[in-house]
Amino acid sequence: MSSLSDTSSFSFPETRSTETPGEESAYLHLELIVRDQNVIAELETQRGEDREQFALDALRIGVLALKQARGQVDADAVRRESERMLETLEHQLTEHSRLLNDRMTIALKEYFDPQDGRLTERVNRLVKQDGELEQVLRKQIGSEDSELLKTLSQNFGPESALMKMLNPEQSTGLLAILRQTMEEQLQQQREHVLGQFSLDNKEGALARFIDELTDKQGQLSEKLHDRIEVIAKEFSLDQEDSALSRLVQNVERAQRTITNEFSLDEESSALSRLKKSLDQTNKELHGQLSLDDEKSALSILKRELLQLMEESREHNQKFQEEIKLTLQEMVVRKKEAARSTQHGIQFEDAVFEYVLRKAQQANDIATRTGNTTGLIKNRKVGDCVIDLGRESAAPGAKIVLEAKEATGYDINKALEESELARKNRGAQIGIFVFSSQSAPDVIEPFSRYGDDLVVIWDAEDANTDVYLNVALSVAKALCIRQQGQSEQAEFDFDKMDKAILEIEKRANNLEEIEKSAQTIQNGANKILKNVELSRKSLLTQVESLQDATVHVKEILRKS
Repeated sequence: MSSLSDTSSFSFPETRSTETPGEESAYLHLELIVRDQNVIAELETQRGEDREQFALDALRIGVLALKQARGQVDADAVRRESERMLETLEHQLTEHSRLLNDRMTIALKEYFDPQDGRLTERVNRLVKQDGELEQVLRKQIGSEDSELLKTLSQNFGPESALMKMLNPEQSTGLLAILRQTMEEQLQQQREHVLGQFSLDNKEGALARFIDELTDKQGQLSEKLHDRIEVIAKEFSLDQEDSALSRLVQNVERAQRTITNEFSLDEESSALSRLKKSLDQTNKELHGQLSLDDEKSALSILKRELLQLMEESREHNQKFQEEIKLTLQEMVVRKKEAARSTQHGIQFEDAVFEYVLRKAQQANDIATRTGNTTGLIKNRKVGDCVIDLGRESAAPGAKIVLEAKEATGYDINKALEESELARKNRGAQIGIFVFSSQSAPDVIEPFSRYGDDLVVIWDAEDANTDVYLNVALSVAKALCIRQQGQSEQAEFDFDKMDKAILEIEKRANNLEEIEKSAQTIQNGANKILKNVELSRKSLLTQVESLQDATVHVKEILRKS
C-alpha cells in the first residue's frame, strides 16, 4: 500500500470541453497540494481511480457547503433584523391599540352605556311607557281627553258656542236673533210707514200733505186720493205685487237660505260640508296615529324606534362584552396590585390626588410630604399637608393627613400616629384616613377625637367621598375655631359646634343604615330613603358649617 506524505501533490486529469468556442469549460484541470492530516488519512484509504473519485466528491461537497454557509449567514442576518423590526412594530401597534381602545371605551360608555348612557337615557325617556313621546301624543291627539278633541269639542261640539248660535231651535241662536231683529226692524218700519201714511194720524206725512193740498189745491183732491190709494197699495201686504210684499218675500227668502246653509239636515249646506271636512280630517289623523295600520306615521315611527333600539341593544351588548373583558383585566391587575408592596403607596397617591383637587377648589395649598422629613428628626410621618389660603378665615393654618392601607392598625395606634403627624408637620388638626380594604370593623366611618379625625375612604367607591369631604370641612372649622380662640375674639361658635356634632351623628348613622340596607331585604326602600335623608342632612350641616366659616372669616376680616 502506498502512502501520502504530509505535503502531497494530487493531480486531476485534464479534460477539455467539447462545447463550442466562447462557452465556459465543462471540465477544469487542477493540481492540489494536500497538507491536512485528516484529509491525507482519508485519501490513503482509497486506491487508484476510487481515490480520485473520492477526492472529487469531497471537493464538490466542500464547495456546496461553502456556498450554503455564505447564504445561511446572510439569511440569519436578515431574519434577525426582520424579527427586531417586527417586535418594534408589534409594540407600537399594541400601545396604539390600547390607547385607541381606552378612548373608544370611554366615549362609547358615555353615550351607549345601558345604565346611564346619554343615548339610552334619552331613548328610554322618549319611548318608555308613559314616556315623553306617549305623553305628548296622548295629551295632544289621544282618544279621550286630548287637546285636539277638547278643542274640536269646545269649538264645534254640540255644546260649543258656535253650534248653539247656529242651532235654529235655540232661542238665543243666531237665526232666532236674526229673525227677531228683522221682525222688530220690519215691524218698526211698517208701523212708522203706516203711521206716516195713516189718515188717523194727524201728525203723519199723509195727513199733513192732504191738509196742505186741501188748503192749496182743492181741485186736485180726487186725483190725489187716487194716488194715495196707489201708494197705500204699494205698502199693503194684501197685495202680492206690492213693494212691501216683495220686500217681505225677499226677507223670507234670505232667511230660508241662511237657515238651509246652517242646517245639518241639508247635505249640501255650508255647515254640513264643514262637518264632513272635520270628520274627514279627524279620520285621517286617527288613521295616521293608529298602530293597527302598518302604513300609518305612528307605525312607521314605532318600527324605526324599535329598529334603533335593537341596533342600540346589539351595540350595547358588544360594548358590555368589551367592558366585561376590560373589567376582568382590571380585576386581575387590581388583585396583583393588592398582593404587591406598592398597594399602600397607590392608596396614598389616590388620597393626595383627591385632597389636592378639593384644596384647589377652595383656594388652599396641598403639599405631598410623605417622602420628606418634618420637624422631628428623621421622621416622615404625615403624608399630606393642607395650608389654608389667604381667603380662609384662618389663613396659614395647617391640616395634616396620614393615609394607611395596611393591616394591624387599631384606633389607638391611628390616633398616636395622627398626633405624631401633627407635631412633625406643625399642623393644628390631623386626619387619619383608613382604607376600606384594611380598616378594622369596629371603627366608624367618621369620628372625631379632639384635634384628630378618623375616616374610612375607598378610592373606588364614590359613596365614601362624603366622609372625606366631611373630615376636610370639620378640620377647617376646627382650625377657624382655634384661630378665633387664640385671638380672643368673642364669636358665637355654638352653630359650628352643633354642625360638627350633627355631622358626626349623621355620618355614623349613615354607615349603620347602609349596613342594614345590605343585609335586610324587607323594607329596603324605606331604609335607602332614610340613607338619602341622612345624606342630605349631612350635606346640609356641611353647608351650614361652611356658612358659619364664611361668617367668621368676614368678622375676622372686618376686625
